[in-house]
Amino acid sequence: MYNKFKITSETSLLLYLEPPISIEKQRLCYALNLVIKDMPYIKEVVVGMNTLYVLTSDLNYKDLLDLQSKLNELITSTKPLELSGRLIEIPVDYGGDLGLDLKVIAKTKGMSMSEFAKLHAEPIYDVYFIGFQPGFAYLGGLNEILHTPRLSTPRLKIPAGSVGIGGAQTGIYPYQSPGGWNIIGNTKAKLFDVNSENPSLLKAGDRLKFVINSIKERL
Repeated sequence: MYNKFKITSETSLLLYLEPPISIEKQRLCYALNLVIKDMPYIKEVVVGMNTLYVLTSDLNYKDLLDLQSKLNELITSTKPLELSGRLIEIPVDYGGDLGLDLKVIAKTKGMSMSEFAKLHAEPIYDVYFIGFQPGFAYLGGLNEILHTPRLSTPRLKIPAGSVGIGGAQTGIYPYQSPGGWNIIGNTKAKLFDVNSENPSLLKAGDRLKFVINSIKERL
């Protein structure tokens, strides 16, 4: 299941790297993307979280098997790509009316809201890739103590700038949208600006540091 390209349709292959998720494996995915995207028969390569999806032109079964073999050889012969990203600081107001779930999930962890917020803001997170929404960064590095299951019933409307936790992931909603993550705070940082030359504030390979702007109790 892991560490090999699997044929998923007549025109696609998929690679899952073995858990746990790591930035080193993500760098390997980006290195493989650079090698594969210009190969014959390749139409598109999509990098996910320690995964790689390859879309091909129409091939007969033998040619698809040959391509699968070539791709699998690349996994061991390709060196992870060093991503020279920036360190971006994001100020966050934790709790309050826009940190809907902080009080509840902090209590389930036996912590105060302040303790929870400080643990969340402590790491420097790696930006693995951008997806789900324009400017939405998938981050690695959330302290295991803070892992929290997604909401059983997603909310229909999450405000833009909401900082949330879903399972082992934390991230920021760039736009108002439905969402099932536990919302612990909000930032006024603009994650995506369609009018900018570089619309997305964050890019793969960047590092992110949450900075506590305030911690507000919610009644």
